[in-house]
Amino acid sequence: MATAGRGRPSTGEDSRLVTGCGRRIAVRCLRLAPAERPISRVALDVGPDQGGEPGVWAALTADEARDLARLLLLHADLAERGTEPAGPTREDSPST
Repeated sequence: MATAGRGRPSTGEDSRLVTGCGRRIAVRCLRLAPAERPISRVALDVGPDQGGEPGVWAALTADEARDLARLLLLHADLAERGTEPAGPTREDSPST
């Protein structure tokens, strides 16, 4: 990923990725400029899957985007280590 100083993405950079299951995830800065109070958000757009099922999107404040980034990094680390999050596992659940 190209960066422009201090690890920030450069302008004009493609900020999309395609997952292993074919979903396109795009991240953009969304700016709405009403005269009395401009609004900036980080827009996260998860496109349709390979079967055409619709995707979803979210508009996050800067703090919400940072919180999501922390959660993604935490869970990526857990996934790499094969660590299970706290809570009942399939083996702990009662049989039906």
